[in-house]
Amino acid sequence: MLLQTALRKKASALTALVTAAAIALAPLPAARAQSKGPPILRDTETEQLLREYTRPILRVAGLEKQNIQMVIINDGSFNAFVADGRRIFVNYGAILQSETPNQIIGVLAHETGHLAGGHLSKLREQLANAQTQMIIAMLLGAGAIAAGSTRSSSAGNNGLANAGAAAIAGPQEMIRRTLLSYQRQQEENADRAGVKFLTATQQSPRGMYETFKRFSSESLFAARGADPYLQSHPMPAERVAALQEFASSSPYWDKKDDPALQLRHDMVRAKISAFMERPETVYRRYPQTNDSMPARYARAISTYLHGDLRSALAQIDALIQVQPNNPYFYEVRGQALLESGKPAEAVAPLRKAVQLSNNAPLIEMLLGQALVGTDNKAYTEDAVRILRAAVAREPEAVLGYTQLAMAYGRKGDYAEADLASAQAAYLRGDNKTARELATRAKTRFAVGTPGWVKADDIVAAKPPRN
Repeated sequence: MLLQTALRKKASALTALVTAAAIALAPLPAARAQSKGPPILRDTETEQLLREYTRPILRVAGLEKQNIQMVIINDGSFNAFVADGRRIFVNYGAILQSETPNQIIGVLAHETGHLAGGHLSKLREQLANAQTQMIIAMLLGAGAIAAGSTRSSSAGNNGLANAGAAAIAGPQEMIRRTLLSYQRQQEENADRAGVKFLTATQQSPRGMYETFKRFSSESLFAARGADPYLQSHPMPAERVAALQEFASSSPYWDKKDDPALQLRHDMVRAKISAFMERPETVYRRYPQTNDSMPARYARAISTYLHGDLRSALAQIDALIQVQPNNPYFYEVRGQALLESGKPAEAVAPLRKAVQLSNNAPLIEMLLGQALVGTDNKAYTEDAVRILRAAVAREPEAVLGYTQLAMAYGRKGDYAEADLASAQAAYLRGDNKTARELATRAKTRFAVGTPGWVKADDIVAAKPPRN
């Protein structure tokens, strides 16, 4: 028992070490991304802007055909990371706090550097090697502990047991430092790769430098006196100095963001502020004296969110007069009406938003929700058609399947309604309900039909591992 306890304690220490590095590396199962994974935000306007920011960078990095997705995390802190080799995660706080497009583009270029360098798979290899080394060290050390314990019980000498404990602790610390050193090198490589990608796309690396410099200033006090060999990232001052040296040599160092792109960036920041921050904060950021489009956008959204629909609609209509082809103004108008219990009035602006956005699936889902919410059976077929198209392009969106199930229910097609409900439950991570609904759907479909096959897949699916 003493031997097993010693091994278990040391194994837990190894687990903690590996977990600290692997938490951000474990892929998120698609079925759990919206329920038990990180809290995700969806917005067509913001996602489209991020895609445009990353597209040229991914192209020069050789990742254009890898279908790298941008995922917005519901977190107000400034952070971005890669976790599974096919998605870049960005906190909404990173967008909100980036004053220029170039600043957030620089961060995205850095994360692309991790993807292009294959850092995730390489780090997993390092972790696997470290685990093997640790197990060997633990077995050797545990053997010495056991031998020392036996001898000390008869000879009163615990020197061998102490040596065994040191044999475990020493390699563990060495391996930990090796892993952290490897991670620091990866960060430095990602910095250099990011600058290379920005230069290749004729963009300035200044924003990337400005962002890291700000972090350096904020963390300078916290890092003072810290052991540089126990940091997973390079020490801030050293990292920023190195970044400045090779970034400032770029021929595009002084290149400014296009004014039109800056306006779009500011509009998205205003939208995020309105939806994610308290109204008093929104009005401090965007006071009535600020007559810019971003300020008016933020105030209009905040107004509808906090109950003054009439004033909000007037403000949104004023924005539409300035930019009549902006799909997101119509989307906000429709969303405001829909969430205020006026689905019939929401249909027209949402149709316009779908048209102007080239059938953006998330906006199609809002339109489908409005059509279903009218209780007008004349809209049923239209709702089914629109929602089917939406979930075909956004197969992990719970809202689409939920509304599709309701539309099929109105139509009296209970087999498809059960199947859509099962798909929604599966995406929420409610596997028990998903299997029950899929099992019932199978009894309504003819055996071997596409609906029956989809339902059978859900019944047979194994719950994602924690």
